[in-house]
Amino acid sequence: MRQTARKSIGQALADLSAEFPEEDIKESKLRFLESEGLVEPERTPSGYRKYSVDDMERLRFIIRMQRDHYLPLKVIKEHLDAIDRGLEPPALNGSPRVPAGVLGDPTTATDLLRGDRSDVRISRRELVKTAEITEELLVQLEGFGLVRTRPGSKHYDADAVVIARAAGELAAFGIEPRHLRAFKTAADREVGLVEQIVSPIRRSREDGAEGRAAQAVEDIAALSLKLHATLVRTGLRSMR
Repeated sequence: MRQTARKSIGQALADLSAEFPEEDIKESKLRFLESEGLVEPERTPSGYRKYSVDDMERLRFIIRMQRDHYLPLKVIKEHLDAIDRGLEPPALNGSPRVPAGVLGDPTTATDLLRGDRSDVRISRRELVKTAEITEELLVQLEGFGLVRTRPGSKHYDADAVVIARAAGELAAFGIEPRHLRAFKTAADREVGLVEQIVSPIRRSREDGAEGRAAQAVEDIAALSLKLHATLVRTGLRSMR
């Protein structure tokens, strides 16, 4: 669990000066970094800055990037933006990358269900590049409701990348986004069924109701995926 203690600008400066004695770090620099939007310390009602653990990590990152790689603040800000969106910082001459494992193939239904990376925020350009699809295909996927941005955001999450990449690979077999509407309809029906079963549990006033509801969602979803995969495999067996 992260510490919740906040440091004053003087304490933050003392810690950074001790960690980077070769650097000439002054309060004016910390204020400048704030004015440039690279760090946003909390302000007390009296207006005093309070730096969190995350703020201190950002400051250390900025100093290291300047000291070791001579990066301008504009580039460092792009790195921080990638980190804020759950991406891996870009290589010195590259672009932000989706974290390793997000696109990995799950070995079980449970692995798929637990692969939640909704915290990842990916731009449209990054989605097209990572999923290895065309802009035209993405437009079609969005038109059929298969891929969408995060609520209230212009960014996509990791699930959108997985769906887009799978759709791109299926397109190689002549399966177009319009053919995938059946998958979306079936998924929506399964979600609705799970909701009908879980809602009474969630509304219960008994202790631990929310936890039991969450566990029920995971268990039913895993069984549903297992049943779906087995039914498809059984149906395809006749084609061999």
